[in-house]
Amino acid sequence: MHRHDRAAGRLRLVAASGLARAGAGEWVYLSDEQDVAPAHALRRGGFVCVAGDSLGTGAGGTVAVPLPGADGPVGVLSVLMPGPGEPDEAQRSLLRALAAWAGARLGGGPGRSAGPDPVGAIKRSVRMGELTAALAEAVTSRDVVEAVAEFVMPPFGADGVVFQLLEGGRLRVVGAVGYSQEFLDLVDGIPPAANMAAVDVMRTRAPGFIRSRAELSARYPTLTNVNEASPKEAWAFLPMLASGRAIGMCVVSFSEPRPFTDDERALLTALSGLVGQSLERARLYDVEHARAQELQRGLLPRTLPRLPAASAAARYLPAGRGEEVGGDWYDVIPLSADRVAMVIGDVMGHGITEAATMGRLRTAVRTLADLEMPPDELFSRLNDLVSDLGEDFYATCLCAVFDPVARTCSYSLAGHPPPLVVHPDGTVHSPDVAPDPPLGAATPPFETHQLHLPDDCLLVLFTDGLVESATRDVDQGLAQLRGVLSRAVVDTACFKATDEDEDIRRLDELCDRVVSALLPDHEQTTDDAGLLIVRTRCAAARDVASCALPNDPRAAGQAREYVRAQLDAWGLDDLVLTTELLVSELVGNIVRHAKGPIRLRLLRSRSLTCEVYDGSLTTPRIRHASFTDEGGRGLQLVAALSRRWGARYLDDGKCIWTEQDLPLTQNSAEPGRAGVQAAPHPMPGV
Repeated sequence: MHRHDRAAGRLRLVAASGLARAGAGEWVYLSDEQDVAPAHALRRGGFVCVAGDSLGTGAGGTVAVPLPGADGPVGVLSVLMPGPGEPDEAQRSLLRALAAWAGARLGGGPGRSAGPDPVGAIKRSVRMGELTAALAEAVTSRDVVEAVAEFVMPPFGADGVVFQLLEGGRLRVVGAVGYSQEFLDLVDGIPPAANMAAVDVMRTRAPGFIRSRAELSARYPTLTNVNEASPKEAWAFLPMLASGRAIGMCVVSFSEPRPFTDDERALLTALSGLVGQSLERARLYDVEHARAQELQRGLLPRTLPRLPAASAAARYLPAGRGEEVGGDWYDVIPLSADRVAMVIGDVMGHGITEAATMGRLRTAVRTLADLEMPPDELFSRLNDLVSDLGEDFYATCLCAVFDPVARTCSYSLAGHPPPLVVHPDGTVHSPDVAPDPPLGAATPPFETHQLHLPDDCLLVLFTDGLVESATRDVDQGLAQLRGVLSRAVVDTACFKATDEDEDIRRLDELCDRVVSALLPDHEQTTDDAGLLIVRTRCAAARDVASCALPNDPRAAGQAREYVRAQLDAWGLDDLVLTTELLVSELVGNIVRHAKGPIRLRLLRSRSLTCEVYDGSLTTPRIRHASFTDEGGRGLQLVAALSRRWGARYLDDGKCIWTEQDLPLTQNSAEPGRAGVQAAPHPMPGV
């Protein structure tokens, strides 16, 4: 540290640390015009960084900051750097704070007293350095408030702090400590004109120090109501400066009247600049963080559907403390005949770009799944989409389709771990299959795997971020996941829920147990993690009825006869007429335009599903029949009579299906538990 002697036109060394005595000689006296960092900082009146060793100390560079005084710099603070690199913003802020404090102490002359509490002043200056380090690590506005509360309030004896930013022409409270919510509501959102203390400090960019209530009332009579409501007795109003402008005000308050020493004023002044820069950066992060979270919420399902054959719960945990948005996704998609598609995927990478890619893939999966594509064919289409995005885009994915009637789960893997099957007794089954390469790197066709499921079980789908980390490989993570699931299923009694709400609640508890066990400190993780747990329920035999039909004009009549008998057995007489019309049209179309074998299947669930199978792969489509056409209106009638209809393709043909809502009295009952038996088959050979 050098003191400036204006009369002599030189800088005199007054303190040094870490400088060898042999190398200090060149630093003792420096001319104002000398070509060295301290003299440059003095002449410019600002921060200077000079590379090289100009004074023979062995340094790689020198950083110099002028010590501010009332009539210009009173000296220079210099730091010798080991290399030529410049300090970062946090280090610069620390140097400016120390320079402001040192300048205030040197400004009174050589004989100036250190103040009535030299030990306290030293502790406060140390705390300023700690504050600078804490602010450099602060990410959110809350982090900034907590740093000030920890490192500023105790050494100054303060017991309150309020941060107010100018937003929309009003002062908004963005953080506070030591005040009641009632008082914060009083001062939040007031215009600056109603708070002349804020106007003064933001206009002059200079702090204001109020020693007592009486002084506050005398200087700012318009703040009488705030003064009366405040529990404090003394205040330091500090302007928060960032990017060359005043962005708001920080108020440090005290519960007792008190004066402010020169050292305290200098340190608090330096504090306002540090906090202003950190708070502006944190507010930008808060805004981007909120946008990222909203984007993630918009791309992931807001709620998972509650389906007759499946209940589900899921969790998404972003990596670390970054943008909290990434490329992991999950979905549960209802299909025809109570079948359920379950998807989980992971776009490689982390951030907004990966989230956008994830959104495109999730939309594509839903669209392709609605077309009733099997998982392997869906992946072939999805692989083309990812490949078209570019060579740097890859994604892993698991797509599974659960059929509650066949009691099977068909799935395909694209670089993704297989699902786990959890049985009611806590047994966990892990299929031993090899996945295909990730989407974007694979060459179709994809392999289809199949699981035969019990009446009631859990399917657990997850991304690698849940089981793999820097301290745990995949095999260890999978073993831990299986152990957690086995214990948690028994503890949470997932299979003993008596209603749908309780079922979802217990699945949520299970998700929380898994996440807390495998990712106890997820803020330190480096990868996103996704978890989807689905409870599957197979269809009861009494809720499914089917029959074969002849491949001739008699088929429509026999189909109507079978429908009447079966719906009468199910107590669905109100649906007989419309269902007869539907099967007549569908079976008649097969006889006229397709080929056999023909099969009819009825499924009673929350709706009545009517399926007609044939051996043709022709695509049914609605025609626009003219007024004189004698046909071509059959599928229009099907669309009008059913809630929805569609077709799905099989290895040996296709299935055309319709869904109708059940009458309210039937819909409120639990299908499969009504005790209604299927009607006897009216045709031989069925």
